[in-house]
Amino acid sequence: MISELIKLRYRAIDLDTDEWSQLVPDDSVYADPTTLAPMDWRWREREVHALLSAGDDGMLFVAGTCTYQSRFYPLLDHVVLLTIPTTVATDRLANRTTNAYGKNPAELRRELQLRTVVEPLLRRSACLEIDTSSQPVASVIAVITNHVAAGHSGQSRRTRPL
Repeated sequence: MISELIKLRYRAIDLDTDEWSQLVPDDSVYADPTTLAPMDWRWREREVHALLSAGDDGMLFVAGTCTYQSRFYPLLDHVVLLTIPTTVATDRLANRTTNAYGKNPAELRRELQLRTVVEPLLRRSACLEIDTSSQPVASVIAVITNHVAAGHSGQSRRTRPL
């Protein structure tokens, strides 16, 4: 999604990358149980806060999820939840070529478990939910940008597809 937004000349950033996130010790339900010590990916809070607080007048899309993301909600105008059925998620993880995460059975189990814990929380905070399983990316982008434009034309907008 982020790469397609960039191709369309939107400013878009994936926060689930090493530039914006780091692996830290964590003893919560979100921690990865497959590591020697429980760990979880967390956004680099200072950097993400600076990104979202910048006085840029343009639209910025950010993607990603982290344990304490609700701290950043006051800096966002929209929180969009992109969903897919579990069977589609499992298939996409098994067949994607961009990275190997989710191919390991323990990672897949963790991902499926996190879906049951995290997705309901995300759903409660989202202003828009889109099932992306049967829509082309261009259609999803159109729904999001139309949603943003309809409610906030002329204002600075930061939208977070999850």
